Amino acid sequence: MEPIVISTWKHGLAANEAAWKVLARGGKSLDAVEEGVKVSEADPNVINVGYGGLPDATGKVTLDASIMGPDGLAGSVVFLEHIKHPISVARLVMEKTEHVMLAGEGALAFALENGFQKEDLLTPRSRERWLRWREDMEGDEDRLGILMESHDTIGMLAMDKKGDLAGACTTSGVAYKVRGRVGDTPIIGAGLFVDNEVGAAAGTGRGELILQICGSFFIVEKMREGASPQAACEAAVHRILKLREKGQIKNPEGPTFQAGFVAVNKKGEYGAASIQKGFPHALCVNGKNDLIESKYFLND
Repeated sequence: MEPIVISTWKHGLAANEAAWKVLARGGKSLDAVEEGVKVSEADPNVINVGYGGLPDATGKVTLDASIMGPDGLAGSVVFLEHIKHPISVARLVMEKTEHVMLAGEGALAFALENGFQKEDLLTPRSRERWLRWREDMEGDEDRLGILMESHDTIGMLAMDKKGDLAGACTTSGVAYKVRGRVGDTPIIGAGLFVDNEVGAAAGTGRGELILQICGSFFIVEKMREGASPQAACEAAVHRILKLREKGQIKNPEGPTFQAGFVAVNKKGEYGAASIQKGFPHALCVNGKNDLIESKYFLND
């Protein structure tokens, strides 16, 4: 089986390179996706993931992540502070506990017990942007949590030489969110889902949209029914657009009305689609790593 890695957004290129190094030496897909997304988590220039991520409305960086392997097991962390690599904590949740998800102070305590170190994740650049936002919002508290920044979560899917699938997602969440907000990224079946008999999918963008349709699970089930990864991703986008037509989503206009999906099936076929223009995905096959604009359906 020919290995493949697909991930979301431009910073997925660097993440793919790290993942491909694992796959090229015959490594496992689960190791590949963890190593891949850790690149984005550690990059201070990726303002929606890990270190350097934009904070919540109170100026604190909170992280969410999930990981799922070919055996069907999964792990995630939500509302985690001070840990640069939440994806690795999520993997430990999967491998060392009987649980799928740990949250907040409990997730932090678990990380520290397992050798992770507390760090200040708010970079000067992100703090400056938050201060400017807070000044803009002064006297208008009703607008707290307004989506004023792009949301470029990284989701990654990989298939190794054995044909085994795995996926990982990690994010600092919506910029300036109401404290405590959690999006789709750490929710198994929303931001990420893997079924090693069928395929895998991951979502990115405005998490509330993906949560409302259980996006990644929806895509995998479409593939189970026989749809190609591309057709399944497009079906998920259309499901969101249908909710928009019914008036069943919030803030259905403008650049923040965006969600994108990537998917891979057991044949090594892949797909990607988004609501609006501007969602590139990074694809690595045969060691060739390319950034590709995804098919989209609106251009608001």
